[in-house]
Amino acid sequence: INITKTLTDFITLSMEEIELGKATTRSVDPRAGVTYAWRKLNVFAPGKGICKKSPKAHILKDVSGLCEGGQLLAIMGSSGAGKTTLLNVLTFRSRKLDITGDIFINGRPVDKRTLAGVSAYVQQEDLFTGVFTVKEQLNFNAQLRIGKEVSQKERKKRVDEVITELGLSKCVDTRIGIPGRIKGISGGEKKRLAFACEMITNPLLLLCDEPTSGLDSFMARSVVKAMKRLTCLGKTVIATIHQPSSEVFAMFDSLLVLAEGRVAFLGTVEDAHVFFTRMERPCPPNFNPGDHFIYSLAVRSGVEEECRQFITHVCDSYRDGEGMEMDEKVNKAMEAPVHGDALANVKLPKSPYRASWSNQFSAMLRRSVIELARDRALVIVKIFQSLFFAIVFGLIFFDLDKDGINLKSVRNISGVIFVFLTNMTFSNMFGVVTTFSAVMPLFLREHWNGLYRTDIYFITRNLAELPIYIIAPSGFIAISYYMVGLRAEVEYFFVHLAVIVLVANIAVSYGYMISCMAKNYQTAIVLSTPLTFPLLLFGGFYMKPGTVPVYFDWMSYLSWFKYSYEVLSINQWNGTEISGFNNETNETVTVDVGDTIFDTLGFSEDNYYVDIGALLALLVGYRIIAFFLLLSKTYR
Repeated sequence: INITKTLTDFITLSMEEIELGKATTRSVDPRAGVTYAWRKLNVFAPGKGICKKSPKAHILKDVSGLCEGGQLLAIMGSSGAGKTTLLNVLTFRSRKLDITGDIFINGRPVDKRTLAGVSAYVQQEDLFTGVFTVKEQLNFNAQLRIGKEVSQKERKKRVDEVITELGLSKCVDTRIGIPGRIKGISGGEKKRLAFACEMITNPLLLLCDEPTSGLDSFMARSVVKAMKRLTCLGKTVIATIHQPSSEVFAMFDSLLVLAEGRVAFLGTVEDAHVFFTRMERPCPPNFNPGDHFIYSLAVRSGVEEECRQFITHVCDSYRDGEGMEMDEKVNKAMEAPVHGDALANVKLPKSPYRASWSNQFSAMLRRSVIELARDRALVIVKIFQSLFFAIVFGLIFFDLDKDGINLKSVRNISGVIFVFLTNMTFSNMFGVVTTFSAVMPLFLREHWNGLYRTDIYFITRNLAELPIYIIAPSGFIAISYYMVGLRAEVEYFFVHLAVIVLVANIAVSYGYMISCMAKNYQTAIVLSTPLTFPLLLFGGFYMKPGTVPVYFDWMSYLSWFKYSYEVLSINQWNGTEISGFNNETNETVTVDVGDTIFDTLGFSEDNYYVDIGALLALLVGYRIIAFFLLLSKTYR
């Protein structure tokens, strides 16, 4: 049985190779793909230093090349050769660089809008929503990346086609996974899923940044094989490749070798062997050609000068030989097409977002809810934490008013109120400081790829998490309020409950603000305490209102501790009366001690509605600031 299975697998693999070979050797309709050409690209990095007057670094030097429809072009070179820079220029993702040269697609000058309409970019790092299954991730991309005019039925059909094309049928219902938390699909499957997400829109041009990095030889081969299948459909595929195996190297249609920012060779794999043999660097038998070419053009330690001389010799030889013929091809590719081509019927998007506002909103809200629903442990911990502390505080401060109203009980109950506020603040704020900062790379990639707007992302994230931050503080007060012995009348209980829920959500707003401000989640966690502690000090418990130094007084107006502490104190003590026997009149008298307590604490019952208005303003204000901080991250 084992022998039969082995033979079956071998025959299946052989048939796949034969079919792949037939597909790659058959002629491809030139109108099915695009020709991407670039000429005399020069890239300079700005000078370093305070004055930035140092000479600019010349990264790419007169780089020309092209890739035609139905071809897989591999960009290779040693570290620092300029591979990533060239790909960033071709994808219009280079930042703070001075660039000169021409880039054309099917004889038309290229800009970001044109490129976005016909191409897709597979980045080196695979970023996904880990709780999604493979099919859910593809459906999500289909809903947001396929045009508004396409029906839902056609979108599902396109998803099924992509799953089949890239061999994802076996893992279609498997979760993608989160390292260390949720076991998911393999590295090779993730890379093919990255291709699938980009191929949803059926682009004519696909650009890939080191798609095989971090994969074993088998997985790398399966990824490149998937790229070859796309070229069989007439697609134009350009990829930077790092250390390809011999089998992977043999799959390339064209090879662009860079060295010290210059073109050392551009042509077919067969011509590369001929060229390096002429340069007296033939590839030895049974040696990986990719490794040999990269090693030959690397600057090795101890022989830097000799290596640079050889690189100059190779680049000059290519420029004066094969390069002249290639320049003619590039110039011809930049001529306007005489007949109709693949771009003739392409409708370039007017907006960077292909889905409508409502489609974006529904897709993002669904994803946010699924993320929370499938990460049950996190939700349970947040609710359990509130209930646990409610019981702990209830036992510590149990029945504080059993001895009646006196100075001791006033201090104790005031302390309990402030403890409640502090607990609600820190437990909820620390729970959200990583909400945006931890997923910032994924958000920026999806936003820049035109999947959704910043406001959609922010609003849906807020709405999905809102129920948790209503249920948790409500449970906290429901348990601890009467255990402590706060004012028993039901109307005072509900006022206390409403203020605590409001404080919890203000703390969430403040946590969102810190999360959107920080570069990463580690920074957000570090910033949380020092940014919150001053607001705690000026909250009215440690320093009586009106005694704060003038130069710090402005900070107290930003503190929700101040407003909520005053509201809850008014709710607790307003109208509180003490009955006692007057020995002089021999009568029982009732005295309203609320005003006396307010004078002691430095509060005024006239501020009741002002404080509630201030709390609502802080709730909205901190979220608005958080949104604009998040929006600033998207600026390019």
